[in-house]
Amino acid sequence: MGRIIQLSKNVINQIAAGEVIERPYSVVKELVENSVDAGATRISIDISNECRDIRVADNGSGIHPDDILLAFSKHATSKIKTGEDLYNVKTMGFRGEALASIISISKLTCITRTKEFDSGFKVECENSEVKQSKTGCAVGTIMEIRDLFYNIPARLKFLKSAKTEFAYISELIQSLALIHSDVAFELKNNGKTTIKTSGQNSIPQAMKELFREDVNKNFREVFKTDKISNLKISGYVSTPDYTRSSKKDYYMYVNSRTVKCPVFQKSVDMVYKNLIGNRYPFIVLNLEIPPEDVDVNVHPTKKEVRYKNPNQIFNFIYSAVNEALSTRKQEFVHQDEPVRLVKTEPNNIAESSKSDDIFVETSSEISSRFAQPEQKHSEVIEFPKKINNYKQPVINQEKFISESTKAEEDVIIGQYKKTYILIEREEGLEIVDQHIAEERYIYEQLKKTKNIDCQLLFISDVIEISPTDKELLEANKDKLLRFGYEIDFMSDHEVIFRKVPQLLSKVPPREILADILEHISGDIDNIEEQILITTSCKAAVKANTYLNQFQMQEIIRNWRTCEKPFTCPHGRPISKILEHKDIAKFFQRNK
Repeated sequence: MGRIIQLSKNVINQIAAGEVIERPYSVVKELVENSVDAGATRISIDISNECRDIRVADNGSGIHPDDILLAFSKHATSKIKTGEDLYNVKTMGFRGEALASIISISKLTCITRTKEFDSGFKVECENSEVKQSKTGCAVGTIMEIRDLFYNIPARLKFLKSAKTEFAYISELIQSLALIHSDVAFELKNNGKTTIKTSGQNSIPQAMKELFREDVNKNFREVFKTDKISNLKISGYVSTPDYTRSSKKDYYMYVNSRTVKCPVFQKSVDMVYKNLIGNRYPFIVLNLEIPPEDVDVNVHPTKKEVRYKNPNQIFNFIYSAVNEALSTRKQEFVHQDEPVRLVKTEPNNIAESSKSDDIFVETSSEISSRFAQPEQKHSEVIEFPKKINNYKQPVINQEKFISESTKAEEDVIIGQYKKTYILIEREEGLEIVDQHIAEERYIYEQLKKTKNIDCQLLFISDVIEISPTDKELLEANKDKLLRFGYEIDFMSDHEVIFRKVPQLLSKVPPREILADILEHISGDIDNIEEQILITTSCKAAVKANTYLNQFQMQEIIRNWRTCEKPFTCPHGRPISKILEHKDIAKFFQRNK
């Protein structure tokens, strides 16, 4: 081993840059966040030379002449002063590492001016050396980075293609433009504008400008506060019929800072779990929390956060999103630990998240907590036994009144293919899948009721089962009984049904058991939910079934009272509206 020496300032900064500046995206992030912290209302980003040349210009407060040289020094910042300030961070940046790291791996020119001075200053940096001179310029700051990683060729080899690197930058600017909708952003790639927002201080407007014009039609507003804990969450979540194939469109913020937070993500996933199947929502949510209750100083990129009370945060986000997707609003009840997040082994828990080993006890417990307040007495809800002998459910109309259009106001045109109900609406023609609509209604009613009507079977087929099936059924016999299924084991490979839910009294027991085993065998940790889904699916009117006007009206009336009328428990969409303007346009009647 050689002798110990003191590393040069430039080498020290290059080592630090390895943590702070991973790729061109990192440079853009640090510079744009500085512009936001400086109070800019216009920020322009120009990318060229395969993302190695970066120019960020803003109309912010600028850098004071006496602070310019200090700004490019290591651990120099205007955003914190003491160690205690780390627990009260309100700005995007605070470590004072970014500029010192950037000038160690690029050639940087900074032109800046504050409003107190008639002229500005130009700073040129290379190899961590800084030169300063006077120049004329507008109030604000321009940062020009050239030849990023020019002196670290090994880092250049690890960069992706210019197209991929720009995609990272584009996603970053989208994320920042959504949460800072009061700032006008413009992003250019080799002179071509790819993103441009107007800074109208409106997230819906920013969403239109960043994505497409009609995107807001598919979103529900989220807004919730908890005055006791000083928590607030606001933003938008997509309806379950507007989904994505990945989690790329999860725009999550904590105090307006973009984060990757497993607690945040898991709470959203739990709401959508039985609404969209294997798809993912589009969300833009900002959680406002007292700075002392969240630690943002846990990772060099500042994307990870830790909460003082993660259980409370999980439930607060869950209830807010759940309310937004429900047709009826509910109050958030301040609780210490209604859902317990634990660090444990995956085989000891019901629900798991791969991120940070955060686990949630059971989705059924969470759903029951937020779906309906505790009832003081048992409530028996009758369901139609058969579609041809339809019977109106006995429900408390005040309890299940909908904010949506009531069925009495619906003009039902008829039935298409004996599967879809056609409804004339003010905005257009609505097509409703009769099976899925009734399935959603029955599912929600089953979740609310405590006593499910059972049908005693005097004669039941003897059904053969495998040893694995027997083990699964034995382990969950009590849970099945709770939802109206009573099973007796005749032998190690034979069972019969003693009771089934009255809803399924006409369904062959063999078919019922096959469906139960199919749905619960692959999801042992979520068996109760799967039993409910199976029951509601089997009980609902089937496709290719003729309905008279009264039967169609009854299905639509019940469906309109659902809290989450967008999809069935499997995640399939229930209805589709063909807007009148689009129909008129097709027939050239819009002139």
